[in-house]
Amino acid sequence: MLEISQLVKRYGHDDPVLKGLDLRVEGNSVVSIVGASGAGKSTLLRCINRLIEPTSGSIRLNGQELSSLKGAPLRQARRRIGMVFQGFNLIDRLTVMENVLAGRLGYVGFFQAWRRRFPPEDIERAFHLMERVGIAQYANKRADELSGGERQRVGVVRALMQEPDILLADEPTASLDPVTSEQIMKLMRALASELSLPVLINIHNVAQARAYTERIVGLRHGRMIFDGTPERFDAAALEEIYGGIEAPDETSASTVAEGER
Repeated sequence: MLEISQLVKRYGHDDPVLKGLDLRVEGNSVVSIVGASGAGKSTLLRCINRLIEPTSGSIRLNGQELSSLKGAPLRQARRRIGMVFQGFNLIDRLTVMENVLAGRLGYVGFFQAWRRRFPPEDIERAFHLMERVGIAQYANKRADELSGGERQRVGVVRALMQEPDILLADEPTASLDPVTSEQIMKLMRALASELSLPVLINIHNVAQARAYTERIVGLRHGRMIFDGTPERFDAAALEEIYGGIEAPDETSASTVAEGER
């Protein structure tokens, strides 16, 4: 379970980007975070995995306080937080298998990793997960030879190789075409159920948030102003979150939700 209490993030002397945020994510729930640019969505995810330092507040994962960790305890905690990035963050010159096994770097020794000598059980799990998401046939291909959707599947499998307690996804479909982006969203929803894994997705596409996640959290200017089911995410909620700015793909939301839920 992820428990966030009174989370504040301030850069320098500017107004806080996150202003006393409270959030709980548990079970195998798939939660989307929506809001206009600058609402604090990416900042929230980066505070959770400590890519940036929270200014104040509490972040607890399965009872362990993350916000105060440093050194080896922080590295160990990060192993339990899988991350899927908008830009894939793959090493292009390495093969798909090598990129996937990078998810085990927090668990093996330095010389094992340097020599790319991973335990047989890690390799077996990698093949199993790659087969599950449909990329096993690319195991020996370089990452830069893949399409965007295939590259994102590699990123998902790499994150799952950490055997995480939670999966974070920062705009995982923003670099993909509409059909592929829906496939990735559907995949993450299915994996959350199969692995009993909570998933927290920062997403601009309101239609996909409605169609593929069971709970929507809306941020505006660093504050949570909506937390509910897609059915409750109506025109009034959109107006409150986006303040008159047209939400991305808002007009197609009902169509996608009816066809894919």
